[in-house]
Amino acid sequence: MLAPGASATAEAAVRAACSQLGIWYTWGGGHGPQPGATYGQVDPTDPASNHDPERLGFDCSGLVRYAYAQATGQDILAGNSNSQYHSSHATARFGAAQGTGPLLPGDLMAWGGDNSIHHIAVYLGAGKMVEARQSGTHVMVSDVRLGGDYNGAVRIIGAGPGQNGTFSTWGTDVWTHAQPSTTSARVNKFAGPTRVKVGCQKHAQLVEAEGYRNDAWSYLPDYKAWITNIYIRGSAWLDGVPTCA
Repeated sequence: MLAPGASATAEAAVRAACSQLGIWYTWGGGHGPQPGATYGQVDPTDPASNHDPERLGFDCSGLVRYAYAQATGQDILAGNSNSQYHSSHATARFGAAQGTGPLLPGDLMAWGGDNSIHHIAVYLGAGKMVEARQSGTHVMVSDVRLGGDYNGAVRIIGAGPGQNGTFSTWGTDVWTHAQPSTTSARVNKFAGPTRVKVGCQKHAQLVEAEGYRNDAWSYLPDYKAWITNIYIRGSAWLDGVPTCA
């Protein structure tokens, strides 16, 4: 089961990527005229790729291209991992220091320099991702790797909140408040991730928690309470949510 909080488009992209589990990694695979598995090429720098021309499969960006083409019906991420990371279809970006806290299933995690991304994978939630990693292996589910040259992640259009302004909280024992301030009265506690409807958001008290700093707060009409956006999966200022009057 997917972690909560992703849009229907992002969930469809995750399902499409996972449908290819067990398919060969092939260098250059997935970059034919249409999205989908293709035979690969020999990577001159990797002896393990010598059989890639005989293997039908994907490289990392070929898999991402296929996943979002299946999800959107359009070939919106044709190109290599660097061009995907810098895609004009990205609606939110997350730095390496943010870890997986604000990520949603369907977000694209990337490794390399700012303008030389060399690997990309689809985040699943719960510290897992699906990727086409390297020659000699198959499309697989892996533990997230935040060390080394992990650069950050991007959210692709359609992969933000759920329908009707619904989002997912994250963290454990998270309190909501009567006003957009941690010094105001506590209203209710979310013991774990919870789907919530966000009515509007505003800038108020600056909060520091879980390694983040944010002054944005969201109003939850179903609870008649406020919650700092730090504990809502999404960008620091939630996409598609109006500013409170």
